[in-house]
Amino acid sequence: MMLGGADIALIVATALVCTIAVAGATLLALRWNRRRSIASQFTIVVAGAVGGVVVSTIAIMGEMYVSPHDLTVFLWVVGVSAVVSIAAAWFLARRTARASTAALIASARQVGEGAVVDAERPGWREFDEVSAQLAETSEKLAAARGEIAKLDDARRQFFAWISHDLRTPLAGIRATAEAIDDGVSTDPAASARVIRARVDALDRMVDDLFQLSRLETGTLVLHRELVSLLDLVSDAVVDVQAQAEARGVRIVPARIDGHMLWADPRELTRAIGNLLANAVRHAPEGSEIVIDAEQREPVRRRTARPTDRIGGSDPSDRSFSEGSGEDESRHLLVSVMDHGSGVASEDLGRLFDVGWRAAGSRDEPGAGLGLAIVRGIVEAHGGEVGADNVDDGFVVTLALPAEP
Repeated sequence: MMLGGADIALIVATALVCTIAVAGATLLALRWNRRRSIASQFTIVVAGAVGGVVVSTIAIMGEMYVSPHDLTVFLWVVGVSAVVSIAAAWFLARRTARASTAALIASARQVGEGAVVDAERPGWREFDEVSAQLAETSEKLAAARGEIAKLDDARRQFFAWISHDLRTPLAGIRATAEAIDDGVSTDPAASARVIRARVDALDRMVDDLFQLSRLETGTLVLHRELVSLLDLVSDAVVDVQAQAEARGVRIVPARIDGHMLWADPRELTRAIGNLLANAVRHAPEGSEIVIDAEQREPVRRRTARPTDRIGGSDPSDRSFSEGSGEDESRHLLVSVMDHGSGVASEDLGRLFDVGWRAAGSRDEPGAGLGLAIVRGIVEAHGGEVGADNVDDGFVVTLALPAEP
């Protein structure tokens, strides 16, 4: 018996209506069951797919005037098959989901306890991706916890050091004041100079702490303008000249004339002054400090981050690491080299940390904030800092943007 076009259209329309109705009921069931297990959700989807076929087939057979006997046989066959299929789907989904989620739950619990977990392979791609992400997250959290622990240790050490450094001038002021009060001091003018020197030391430390707090919190406001490097260096040299002369140290400029910078003159002068003061403090008596500058033209596929090795015996010989981005701006490399003993290689990475000092320098004046302030000011300008031991001394290099 051949089916006509009208019969085929009726069959298609019936199947479409029945399937849409079952699909709607399946969506409602999924919404009602959305807070239940994955296995139950998966079972509802399978039941909806099987139900759509069963309901459509029964409706079409009813339209075809199938005999009651044949319809009963068909209903039993389809009913048993549908029930068994749905039960099998529920069992398999429940077993698979339980095994997969158990591994993920265990991994998540370990991550919460601070452990680093390995990526499990539950079997389903989506669960595998979640497991891999958990493993990656656990590594990042472990690294972050390690950094936090280091920062906490450094902060505690810094507060201990700054307390010691603040007590030292205060103790000197107290002792001098008591000597004057007890009539022991025979030279009031000299005592006044001692107190003034201690107060100046306290004032410098408090000023450094305030400056560092502005850098750490990002509240430092730069007032940029086009300035001459020669002017900045000249002002910085004036601030440390007395200290340098007291130790017989000469500050020798090299190639600093003719360079222009887009910077905050006050802040950058302070950074260069801190570098010079640090160099004067560690340079041998009667030696010289060389402050040099070199223009670096724009280079594609490079960054302005100094590598661990900044230079050789020539302070102008510096290398910079390759980067993934493109650096189209010109930078000015400013270096300060002294002939001191330098810093141990393992401590170079900590040189610009807040409060850090080399072993054996604990009795030196100051709070160990100078180089940390240098890094903060330079990075606020969009530059980088680096340091290294060279053949005949120690060099610190600033890479500063030479244009807006």
